[in-house]
Amino acid sequence: MPKPLHETIAFPDRSFPYIMYTHTLYTSVPEGRGFNDLHWHEELQITLVTKGTLVIQVNGIDHELKTGQAILINKGILHVTTQLSHDGEYVSFNFPEKLLAFHSDSTMEEKYVLPYTRSSFVSIVISANVEWENQVLDMLWNMKRVFNRSKSWGWEYEISIKTVQLWFILISNLSLPQEEAPKHAKRQQERLQLMLSFIHQNYSSPITLREIADTAHLSISECLRSFKKTVHMTPYEYLIKYRIKKSCELLVSSENTITEIARNVGFNHVNHFIQTFKKDQGKTPKGFREFRSRLEKSK
Repeated sequence: MPKPLHETIAFPDRSFPYIMYTHTLYTSVPEGRGFNDLHWHEELQITLVTKGTLVIQVNGIDHELKTGQAILINKGILHVTTQLSHDGEYVSFNFPEKLLAFHSDSTMEEKYVLPYTRSSFVSIVISANVEWENQVLDMLWNMKRVFNRSKSWGWEYEISIKTVQLWFILISNLSLPQEEAPKHAKRQQERLQLMLSFIHQNYSSPITLREIADTAHLSISECLRSFKKTVHMTPYEYLIKYRIKKSCELLVSSENTITEIARNVGFNHVNHFIQTFKKDQGKTPKGFREFRSRLEKSK
């Protein structure tokens, strides 16, 4: 079953919708949308690089982050970590905007939350260049420690208080247009999400460019322009990369032969699959499977 582009986060506790993911090149704890997995969600996200370096693409813009740097991403924004150093690790804190509002229709929601989450604000990198950024980064490291230790009495309050403090520091230092995001920008994002979702749902079958464009009621030229602007590749290139990604998952999780996996992810010829896989991953499918097997045994 293909993953939808829209991530519905499985919070460990529905009565406290807050989660911290720890991601490396090959793992995501708890299981979630990790490295090289384009998606969007309704929650706000703050990502902190805890080891190495990464490149995260947010609405088509690449941001390179080093150890100790972070990025806040607004809700509903397409993002994907496209590069991560071999020893790299990052944590992502995901939480709904209502956590910051205290209760619905509050003054806090009207004055300090919705004007930001509904605006054209996309993301902000926090790099320790100024004092308030250092404050935010210290708080994120502290929140990571709180999440990693045993859940003691009151830890939900501790996380909530730190998050609201962090948000207040951020909005106190953001120069932000107070209007909602332009309608045409929202429409462009929605159309791209439709086309990407169509690829995710149909990658194992033959797909034409016309079919991808028709999903969003666009011309082929506009479809190509939309992909180039935000995803930095053509629809076909994205389809191939997604097929390779799905094949990686099958190589690790199944006993299927290389030929079976090639067919399952939409490649008609196994030789074409092997060549494409090696170009993308730097290893043959067989080599990749053996490498991941050794990695698992060494844990």
